[in-house]
Amino acid sequence: MPDRGGGPTGPRIRAGRPSRRVRTLLMTLGVLAVLGMAFTMFAGFWTDWLWYRSVHYSSVFTTTLWTKIGLFAVFGLLMALAVGFNIWLAHRLRPPLSAMSMEQQSLDRYRMGIAPFKKWLLLGITALVGLIAGASAASQWRTWLMWVNGVPFHEKDPQFHLDVSFYAFDLPWYRFLLGFGFAATILSAIAAALTHYLYGGLRVTSPGARATAAATGHLSVLLGVFVTLKAVAYWLDRYGLAVKSSDFKATGNWTGLRYVDANAYLPAKTILFCIAVICALLFFATLWRRTWQLPVIGFGLMVLSAILIGGLYPAIVQKFQVQPNEQAKEAPYVQKNLKATREAYGIDDTKVTEYEGKSTTSDKTQLRDDVNSAASIRIMDPNIVSPTFQQLQQMRNYYAFPTNLDVDRYSKDGNDQDTVIGLRELNLDGIPKNNWINDHFRYTHGYGVVAAKGTEADSEGRPVFTEYNLPSKGDLGTYEQRIYYGEKTGTYSIVGGPQKEIDYSDDNGEKTTSYQGKSGVSLANPINRAAYALAFNEPQILYSGAIGDGSRILYNRTPKDRVEAVAPWLTIDGDAYPAVVKGRIQWVVDAYTTTNGYPYSSRTTLGDTTADSLTATNNSRAVVAQQNQVNYIRNSVKATVDAYTGEVKLYEWDTKDPVLKTWMKAFPGTVHQKSDISGDLMAHLRYPQDLFKVQRELLTRYHVTDAQTFLTGSEVWQVPDDPTNKSGNAVPPYYLSMRMPDQAAQSFSLSTTFTPNGRDNLSAFMSVDAEAGTGDYGKIRILKLPTSTTVDGPKQVQSQFNSEQDIASAIKLLEGGSSQVEYGNLLTVPLDGGLMYVEPVYVRGGGLKYPLLRKVLVTYGGRTAFEDTLDEALDVVFGAKASTPPPSDDDTGTGTENPPPTSGDPTVQQALEDAQKAFDAGQEAMKNNDWAAYGTAQKDLQDALRRAEEAQAKADSASGGKNGDGKGGSPSPSGSPSPGDGQSGG
Repeated sequence: MPDRGGGPTGPRIRAGRPSRRVRTLLMTLGVLAVLGMAFTMFAGFWTDWLWYRSVHYSSVFTTTLWTKIGLFAVFGLLMALAVGFNIWLAHRLRPPLSAMSMEQQSLDRYRMGIAPFKKWLLLGITALVGLIAGASAASQWRTWLMWVNGVPFHEKDPQFHLDVSFYAFDLPWYRFLLGFGFAATILSAIAAALTHYLYGGLRVTSPGARATAAATGHLSVLLGVFVTLKAVAYWLDRYGLAVKSSDFKATGNWTGLRYVDANAYLPAKTILFCIAVICALLFFATLWRRTWQLPVIGFGLMVLSAILIGGLYPAIVQKFQVQPNEQAKEAPYVQKNLKATREAYGIDDTKVTEYEGKSTTSDKTQLRDDVNSAASIRIMDPNIVSPTFQQLQQMRNYYAFPTNLDVDRYSKDGNDQDTVIGLRELNLDGIPKNNWINDHFRYTHGYGVVAAKGTEADSEGRPVFTEYNLPSKGDLGTYEQRIYYGEKTGTYSIVGGPQKEIDYSDDNGEKTTSYQGKSGVSLANPINRAAYALAFNEPQILYSGAIGDGSRILYNRTPKDRVEAVAPWLTIDGDAYPAVVKGRIQWVVDAYTTTNGYPYSSRTTLGDTTADSLTATNNSRAVVAQQNQVNYIRNSVKATVDAYTGEVKLYEWDTKDPVLKTWMKAFPGTVHQKSDISGDLMAHLRYPQDLFKVQRELLTRYHVTDAQTFLTGSEVWQVPDDPTNKSGNAVPPYYLSMRMPDQAAQSFSLSTTFTPNGRDNLSAFMSVDAEAGTGDYGKIRILKLPTSTTVDGPKQVQSQFNSEQDIASAIKLLEGGSSQVEYGNLLTVPLDGGLMYVEPVYVRGGGLKYPLLRKVLVTYGGRTAFEDTLDEALDVVFGAKASTPPPSDDDTGTGTENPPPTSGDPTVQQALEDAQKAFDAGQEAMKNNDWAAYGTAQKDLQDALRRAEEAQAKADSASGGKNGDGKGGSPSPSGSPSPGDGQSGG
């Protein structure tokens, strides 16, 4: 009977059992880990597929996926076969090891060690290089699709007379193939050399021949292939000169051939191509000669030639031929660059007109009347008044407006009105209590449009709202007001299930709703729930009782994200804007097709070119592809995103763009025809800001069409810095309805100014017709001022404004107490040969947490006015009143749109009445230049507002907070609806 305690059998049995358990546990854990990784990969794939299917762009997903899979499989397999075949061939060509040297004896243990695993080792190596190569090739899916679907530009480059499509679509693919060939050859040569060395075909320290004949022939062929590829590279480099970047002081990032390229580099590349072909043949000849002598000589000759012919000779040409007479030598090539750059950026039809810069009309009344026909001057700055919209129309803390509002046109009684517009979007930071249910189930959407006239303010300096309150009402009529998709909706929401959503609140309490749209992905399927729980790292999605039949998850909710996802081949404009179209709120998104392969066209970096003082403070306004370098751009697509359903539609806008036609071939059915754009939508389309900023940056140099003038640099302009703030960034362009000198009537335009390089006076004014659907849409006009006289630029106007004693004193009074002065957009308007500047001035403070329009600056013909209203300032500047008086409040409807605030609490009401009296007294004192009385009135106003706020807070505390969010609205003296007003809906 065996010893159970200490015999040899007992311990062995006890030691073996836990070993099996450990192995079983490890295998189980391994299987679970593999399954977990597999499901994680599946979850990402599955949720992407479900999302693309939900937006009806599944073809984009499948086309992209199959293209990536195809490239991965083909090039991964090619790389694996190339490396694997050469390892196998080197092993097969190994010499017999009967008389091993000491060197080979030391390697014998390695051969013995890998002998049992050599097949697996071969498979492992080839699989690894195949996976890496396949992943690299899959990232080239855009290059492949553009090559296989490319359409001609029907324009030829001036040097090689090839269609531009060769450089834009073909050359990038050929370069990828060439790079892949180099990589496969180099990896194959390294793998073959190591295999030959391991099995004795190559020797390093042993006496005698360094390589066997078989190894010599094998490696010679691989080196011959490498040199052959180098010959192909030299040949392609000839065409690459047409899209080669170089730093040229006259043009910046120059693209194309210069004198030295055409007369030195181009012949050098041809000579090097011939030498490389000869050198490759010498390597292939080693199969018969079995000697390295001639190939090595040939390779050395090629390297020497590359140094002398490809490097030294062009430097000599540049030094001794070009530099002594640079303008004459470079002028023909600069002329080609001028033509190509202007065509590639769509600025070739720019109309440059000489403009005097001074008025010649002596009739001041006529000049005063001409102002109304010259422009609808917008005194509501969309980049300033967002806090005013927020304070007066937010209604609830869980709503918010964007930092920068938008400017659009809306028609009333047959007349177009420049309108400042914003959406009351969801603000999760303002909900009463943040938790998973509130953040993702209860608070899911914003509500309503708020709009105001761009050219008017009420008597207290607040916007004249044309769409206001909650639910919104006004001039826009009936439309779906719920906003499930917007610029601030960065998180997901789960809607349509058993959990009701907060819709809005009014005097009768909270209203609830349930999403009725078909957007989003259904969560009724447990597989979908598990996939999204993993994708969003939120396990509650898997088991929460708030999710049931009908539940749908909404995500990718910003307009830019949705358009970029369904059209990954587009570059998205930095500013999506809302429009009410046929009873729906539609986000309008401008999108661009670009290429970096337009011959002779100079390159620009989109992020740098589109930066200005707005993008510096609001990153969401920056163009998406910030560091993309391009030398061709078209606004080829107009896209819309429905704010309620999230539906994305892409419309062909530039019907001649070959890049867009190429992508439409690659993704058929994704882009609607231009004729499908409805008239209602067309009325709200406009020229995009980012394209305009790119074009204006190019036009600082490329407004010149003569090569000699271009080379001297005497006509270089710059975009001035924004003088209204201290950001130090470029002044942003502005939308404005205005009339250029050659136009019969006003049109919606986008405009900017230029100053001479290094100076502050004005050199030119630029405007583009931004009104879509008109014959002049996209027409760029430049008014060029004479160099013999100086006209004040934006910075000088601002400095003059700040330095005038009367204005400076008024500003100091406006800044009294805790008030802060903010300068609005400095608008420039061409008027009768001169240029008029208009700048609204806002004041924030005195108990108010939002800016109000207090003054308007107008400068024209050397005269400056600083008055309470635009009309008063114009009257002072021109010394005459308009023959047609401005419409009254009753005519414009402002008297009914903005009633004085009231309150049910008598203490609050008395304080509001005192605030109104103080404000009126201050306005009267300012008109009479009685600054002492004005200061007293300001103190009385602050005291009354403070009393009103304290009384309102006490009333809200006693009533439990009637505003729904536990916070009372800030009272405000007469004018616009505010969160505490009777019109607020709160």
